[in-house]
Formats: sequence, structure tokens, C-alpha cells
Amino acid sequence: MTTHAIDEPVSESAPKYRRIQTLLILGASGDLTGRLLLPGLARLIRHGRARDITLVGAGSDDWSPDQWQDRLHTSFADAPSSSSINDHDGARQRPSPADGESAVESIRSASTYHQLDVTALGTLAALLAQLEGPVAIYFALPPAVSEKACSVLKPGDLPEGSRLVMEKPFGTDRASAHHLNSVLSRLVPEDHVHRVDHFLGKATVLNILGLRFANRLLEPVWNNLHIESVDIIFDEDLALENRARYYDNAGALKDMIQSHLLQVMALIAMNAPSTLHERDLRDHIGTVLRASSVDQDFRSSTRRARYTAGSIDGRQVPDYVAEAGVEPTRNTETLAEIVVSISNERWAGVPFRLRSGKALGKKRKEAVINFKPVNHLPLGFTGQDAPTRLRIGFGPDTLKLDLDVNGPGDVFCLDRTTLEAELNASDLLPYGEVLDGVLTGDPTLSVRGDTAEDCWRIVEPVLAAWQADEVPMDEYPAGSDGCDSWEPI
Repeated sequence: MTTHAIDEPVSESAPKYRRIQTLLILGASGDLTGRLLLPGLARLIRHGRARDITLVGAGSDDWSPDQWQDRLHTSFADAPSSSSINDHDGARQRPSPADGESAVESIRSASTYHQLDVTALGTLAALLAQLEGPVAIYFALPPAVSEKACSVLKPGDLPEGSRLVMEKPFGTDRASAHHLNSVLSRLVPEDHVHRVDHFLGKATVLNILGLRFANRLLEPVWNNLHIESVDIIFDEDLALENRARYYDNAGALKDMIQSHLLQVMALIAMNAPSTLHERDLRDHIGTVLRASSVDQDFRSSTRRARYTAGSIDGRQVPDYVAEAGVEPTRNTETLAEIVVSISNERWAGVPFRLRSGKALGKKRKEAVINFKPVNHLPLGFTGQDAPTRLRIGFGPDTLKLDLDVNGPGDVFCLDRTTLEAELNASDLLPYGEVLDGVLTGDPTLSVRGDTAEDCWRIVEPVLAAWQADEVPMDEYPAGSDGCDSWEPI
């Protein structure tokens, strides 16, 4: 499947794209930058991309040039090159390790760090005036700080063609997301705003779309006539891991379901776009989300829980409310589940169950398509008779098809078998794919402004019901499969 259409401009009237010359990371001294952004950039550079950019860091910490260089050295070393890459024409090529390391070293040695308060009037604008444009500004900051930093900028402060990259969560509710969209629209066109969704890499998006639309075996039955339900799960074996400052103000619903799993649902449920052009693709994603809602009987359509003390792979995990930095009165959930309905002809009556949790016994990242039972099974068959299930795994991307087949020995006895395949994987790290899209002008992996607001619209009634304690807070031991009282997925 070719993807060249994705890189085309949005329309002839859209501003002509100019390649980014400077990558400015705000929050450069923070954990996100060191752990994810810089390793992703290093892998990108080693693969022959982004070798002509200037890297600039800025943060509130008073770092010396040596401290910034130490961070770059450590983070870049955490991202070794893989054995091969895809160029833009789809040919497999072997990168030159020597060339890659030389490019990384060149960008590292030329990089600078600036201490500044990005929310103070004029300080960010003064830094931008010193940089070669166009500039990609990556806001690796808390949402409220990012919003204030954008509010003090004026359109003339940004070099022409610059891009703004916003981390999730985009706003803290629908109203703040709408306000932030208004602020950003004053500064740059919509297709120059990247709202990051690193969970959905380009390879994963295309794997889902290729599976959906390139196989006649699946597309005719991809509807409410043949599908009973859809489950989308992101279970982590990680606990809080010193992220209370962010996570205790977010919780599982905001952290994963609102910002990521609704996007996965839209990709699975959308109709076929005419092209893989970002506008076609994101229009269809938006259509699904506009038709989506959660039933107002929140005690049956939603569940929440948090972990208690337990053990994960021999590692002792304390009670969530005893974790450092947690405020128990916030009543933050660490496991969330909602059932979403999509009100259109294709999906009416099919529940989409979205679940995400922390400190569970095993990692599980997949979408499960549960097909309806066959209309008639001839008498004479014995053994297992279970509906067909298609499992799409994320990171690594995999495909598993659970079928009933005639078992060995007694050919009248049905046994369960699974057909498995490993799907195409990207050679870039998740944040490398994000940065590649930013630097090359491809907004396919970013969330469009109206879609970001719709995701908040879907979950806000749930959040209000939980805040009012309309839904009980269940508990589960860390390292378990979740709450015993919940219906298993």
C-alpha cells in the first residue's frame, strides 16, 4: 500500500509548507524530553532523517551548557539505530552507522539550552526571534502551562511556516480544549498544529486500515449484522512510577481512554476514506466520534477502580492512595471502563467497550472484534462452539484470528485454533514517528482540533457522574487481572 498521498498539502489554498529548520523543545529539562523525545529524535537522525535541523532546548531549570550536553549524550545513547529503514519511496535501505553517528554528534554539539519562563510576556517571542525559521515548537509541558505560553504569543512572533506541537491531554475539559483551539488558530493554520497521539504510530494506523479495507473477507462483515461487540484494551503492568503530579490529576479515563482509545475506536469503526490523504482520513475519524456517546445509565455503562497493595513480578506495589504525591480525596481511578455507542447505520446496537488500567498482572494492548455466532450449526458437532474473534495487537502490531475447527481424533468435535501473523512494524520509536510527521509536514498522526473537543464531549458526562459518586469506586490488588466483580474481557 503506498502512502504518498498523506504528504500532499491539505488544499491548494492552504499555506505552502516549508521544511522545519529549528526544533525548539519547551520543557527540555523534564522527564518527557529525556525519556522519550530525545531518543526518538536520535533514532530519526540515525535513519537519515532530520539531519539538517538545529535543536534548541528551553526550560525553567537553570542548566549549564554542560548539563544540557550531558542530557543529550545520555538520551541519544538510549536510541541505537535498527538494522534498516523505509525511505519515502518504500525501498529498504541500510543506513550507514558512521554517517548516522556523525549526524547525531553534529546536532548534539551545536545544540543550545536557554532558561526562560515561557509564560512571561515577551520571553518566548524573544527566543524565537533568534532562531532560524520555520520553527517547530514542542510543548513538553503541562497543559495549563502550554496554554498560557501560547496565549502570550502573537502571530508575528512566529517565523512563517512554524508548527506548534501539543502534548496530551489537550486541555483539561471540552471548554478548555475549545479555548486552546481558539488560541492556536490565531497563531498558525490548523494543519500546522500537531496534537500528539504517540499511541497510534503511522505503521499501526496503516496496519488497521490495510486490514480493514484491503480484505474482502472482512469488509463485508464489518458491521452490526455480523459483529456482536468490540473491546479495546490497554492494560499496563506499570504502577504510578513517580508520576503522581500528572496522573493523580488525570486518572485512567483522561490519561488513556479520552486521549488514545477513542482514536483507536474511530479507526476501527470508520467507513473507507477515498484516499489516505490526512484530510480524508481525519474527516472520517471525526464522523465516527461525532456519532459516539456513552449511555446515561452510568452505573451500567461505566466502571472505575483503583489498585490496592500487591505484587507484580516479585515487585511490591503499595496501595495507590499510599503512593508518594497522591491526594486520596481526589478519588482518582487507576482502572477505567466505558461502553461507547456509535449511532450510525453500520454500528447501531454494537457496544464498543474501552478499558485501560495500571498495575495489572499482565500487559495487554489490543482490539478484539467479537463476531456473532453462526445462524445455524448442524446437529452432530460437539465440543467447543465459540464465536469467531479477531484480535489486533498494538506494539508490536499483531493479528490473531480465533476459529473453531474440526479437532484431531474425533472429527465431529470442534476445537479452538488461532491463526497468527505479525504485522509491519516501524523502524522508528513512537516519538520518532511523531517528530518525523512534524518535520516533514505530515499531520496524519496528530489529532484535529474538532476531534479533540469531541473526545472531551464523550467522556465529560462520565467524569461528572464519577465526581458525583454515582458510580462506585471498586478495588483490585496490584498484579491481579482486575476486579473480580467485573465482567471479564
